[in-house]
Amino acid sequence: MSTHAKRERLVLADLLEEAGPDAPTLCDGWNTRDLAAHVVVRERRPDAAAGMVIKPLAARGENIRTEFAAKPYAELLELIRSGPGRGSPFSLKPIDEAANTVEFFIHAEDVRRGGEGWEPRALDPVFAEALWKRLESTARLMGRKSPVGLVLRRPNGQTVVAQKGAPVVTVTGEPGELLLFASGRQRAARVTVEGEEAAVKAAGAAQMGLGG
Repeated sequence: MSTHAKRERLVLADLLEEAGPDAPTLCDGWNTRDLAAHVVVRERRPDAAAGMVIKPLAARGENIRTEFAAKPYAELLELIRSGPGRGSPFSLKPIDEAANTVEFFIHAEDVRRGGEGWEPRALDPVFAEALWKRLESTARLMGRKSPVGLVLRRPNGQTVVAQKGAPVVTVTGEPGELLLFASGRQRAARVTVEGEEAAVKAAGAAQMGLGG
């Protein structure tokens, strides 16, 4: 049975193929080739992937990512589709599902929303619920850099506090949109933001997400 992570992996690979290697993305300074290289390195080069969260290793990690970005684009896409080898922790279903479901969903949206004329994907309820559960468990970590109190709310009223404090900004949207907002893609997230004007502006500019 296909998992959410496996499905999103293929969605991401297909979007990257359709966009081509030079299309813009929501990742500042990265085009689709850069993003594809990032995905491959994260799974296949743990020595380089460590630089994504450990600042002293960031330069080496970026050098390795740049080397991968120089590979033929079709090769990068095949590496994404095929996934890591059996020796990688990511090859284990529970780890793949926990680590890659949101990762691939967000990067797929990085590609989809990097250009013009996009509309949010219609997500099936089971997948939307999986994204919400992931957001519930990581909201505090993702929102830790928010300079104001931050509450994330679904249209059905379910909420999670991403950052305590005052003044408080409340962001309302579907789980996928809230994940994009909390991961630092505020400008591309289809959400409603309520609060004092200065606080709303501060939350919209905060460098949120799991990295760094």
